[in-house]
Amino acid sequence: MKAAVVHGIKDVRYEEIETPRAEPGKVLIKVKYTGICGSDVPRVNAGACHYYPNVLGHEFSGVVEEVGAGVTSVKKGDRVAGVPLVPCMKCADCQKGNYSLCKHYSFIGSREFGSFAQYVSVPEKNAVKFDDAISFEQAAFFEPATVALHGLKRVNYQGGKQVAILGGGTVGMFTMQWAKIYGAKSVTVFDINPARLELAKRLGADYVIDTREENFMEQAMALTGHDGFDYIYETAGNTATMKMAFELAANKAGVCFIGTPTKELSFSVKEWENMNRKEFTLTGSWMSYSAPFPGEEWELTAHYFKTGQLKFDESFIYKKFPLSQSAEAFHLFEIPGEVKGKILIDSEQ
Repeated sequence: MKAAVVHGIKDVRYEEIETPRAEPGKVLIKVKYTGICGSDVPRVNAGACHYYPNVLGHEFSGVVEEVGAGVTSVKKGDRVAGVPLVPCMKCADCQKGNYSLCKHYSFIGSREFGSFAQYVSVPEKNAVKFDDAISFEQAAFFEPATVALHGLKRVNYQGGKQVAILGGGTVGMFTMQWAKIYGAKSVTVFDINPARLELAKRLGADYVIDTREENFMEQAMALTGHDGFDYIYETAGNTATMKMAFELAANKAGVCFIGTPTKELSFSVKEWENMNRKEFTLTGSWMSYSAPFPGEEWELTAHYFKTGQLKFDESFIYKKFPLSQSAEAFHLFEIPGEVKGKILIDSEQ
């Protein structure tokens, strides 16, 4: 089969490799689309691969081509989304159902060959069926949608409250929608990009705040009667928004950092003291799994994508590239500000 193989820093080659097999308990998937995740970029452009040569890709959709011995939950021809985590199922965290925290996990598309290829082989439970009403492009967004839901539930989320989403990227948009599905009184999205704020309104945000405006904090707090937001989800991994969360939080709020920081950050005493004085709960979120594996995050994403309540917008996709041009796709990430959405790799072209 053909694959985009990483041989070194900024060295992605379209070449022929051996097609994987549907071994016992495994499923061979003919890949349709794979999204380039932010975590893939340093693996290609900054030498963060676990080994070379490697085939990346973990946000993918496709069709079951073949099933191995003992597989019963899917069959040839099923439309499936890929679940990238392969937990050991034996360590203490796995035994508690905390698969995201597994100490001996594998991961499709980093620790084993992934979906920037024509075919990928995964364990049976790592193939989640989805309805014909869901396009293969949309199904490549299962993973970020599940990350958003996992993050939402990392705090003791209850409906009828005011929610702030800091960052209007793909995960932010899905987190906003999950908050609405779970009964938020209102959801406010914060971003610096007017186009993303317009998209947020189109997808159901009650309010949007452009944080470039001088008085944005006053605007935001006025929406809450100056009490602050009950739940805050930081999805950008940005120093400014992480600090902003502390200021926007209401007394006894729930704050979750879903975004992954890329720079060192520090808080002043005054900034950090917000947590003491407001007694808010601060937590992080890692990946998107629960028991029974892969968890309700994946089951509910399939359901709400099907019903249309969890909306997908074509503007989520910035560009599509054929598998043969994967190197060119990764090159765009070297241009500051160039990539404005998800890049999808089409394995059938």
